[in-house]
Amino acid sequence: MSMSFESYMKDMVQPMRDDLTRIGVTELRTPEEVVEKLEGSKGTALLVINSVCGCAAGQCRPGVAKALQNEVKPDHLFTVFAGQDKEATAKAREYLAPYPPSSPSIALMKDGELVHFIQRHQIEDRSAEMIAADLIGAFENYCK
Repeated sequence: MSMSFESYMKDMVQPMRDDLTRIGVTELRTPEEVVEKLEGSKGTALLVINSVCGCAAGQCRPGVAKALQNEVKPDHLFTVFAGQDKEATAKAREYLAPYPPSSPSIALMKDGELVHFIQRHQIEDRSAEMIAADLIGAFENYCK
């Protein structure tokens, strides 16, 4: 029985999705979900642009998980998966201007406005602990 490439990729990527969904982050899989959640959410929202790259696995997702153990955290937790849910990711990136597309990346929004952003180049050369500390600082500043 042969497996299609799409099916193979879906199976390969699912654990990378699960790293975030199992800690309470809601996946946005369509542009409509992105608009509904990002425009409809009052308060603070974390948006993780997930990806298959090594820095997403080694630093980004573990950093987010560690930061979310903090007492002060965003009201809403969302993620889109770059390279997988392309239309949803493209829509989400519209909210991240003026920053160029970057994956993985992490955005903190307050009442629909981008207030803190960690780009890929700020993830690649930093540890999960450094990313968590960066996020916790932003949570303490914007999520109270």
